[in-house]
This record gives sequence, structure tokens and C-alpha cells, in this order.
Amino acid sequence: MLLDKSAILVVEDEPFIALDLAASVLEAGGAVVGPAASVKEALALLDAHAVDAAILDVNLTDRDIEPVAERLIASGVPLIFHTSIGLPALLGARFPNLIVHLKPLIAEVLVPQLAALILAKPPELLGPAGGTVAAPVT
Repeated sequence: MLLDKSAILVVEDEPFIALDLAASVLEAGGAVVGPAASVKEALALLDAHAVDAAILDVNLTDRDIEPVAERLIASGVPLIFHTSIGLPALLGARFPNLIVHLKPLIAEVLVPQLAALILAKPPELLGPAGGTVAAPVT
């Protein structure tokens, strides 16, 4: 399957979106870590589980996603932001080429892109050296 048992951290505070993302990961053969609705929950999951990639909302119940994103980036874990507001200013300035999709995004776009990141793990997608910023799908 597309995600080949990869552990995917899902961080999303809107329950229906979180469940939809988790179902998409499972349907593609991945293993869901989470979903987490807060930074505190996401960091606890990262303490307890190794992950291969992550799908992150930006604005959560307790604060923005920056501490989770920074930890994943420092660990070389590919990630995709799935948000309605864009990146926090400081995170966007430090890592301007992170992949950002505006909600709503269909799984047929998100999951293959996540699978490609897991397979390639190119450094330019994890930092300021390069990468892509995706436009929303309407």
C-alpha cells in the first residue's frame, strides 16, 4: 500500500477532520499515531512513539504547532501542514519552504505527497534550502 505501514503523526483539533485524516492514513496502509488535539498531546505522543512523517494543523487548542514542528524538523521527520490560517510567522520565516496546504484538502492529494516525502526525505523539503509550497485545492 501507499504508506507501507509508516507511522504518521496526525495533529488536528477539529474532531471530524482528525478522523478523516486518520482514516485516509489507514486506508493508504499507514499506522496512525494520534490524533492529537493539542501541542501537549502531540509532544507526549512523540515521546512515546517513533514517527515516519506528520500531518499538522497549525492552530491547536493550547497554542500554535511550532514546538511540535521544530522537534520534527530537527529529527528529520517529513511533515505537511494542513491548516486554515497558514504558518506562524516565526516558523514560516525560519523554514519558508515547508509544505503548507490550506483546508480543505482531499486525501487523494495529501496521502501521495506524504508517501513521496517518506520515500525521498529530501533535506530541501525540511528546511530553508528549497522545497515546495502547495496551493489549496478547490
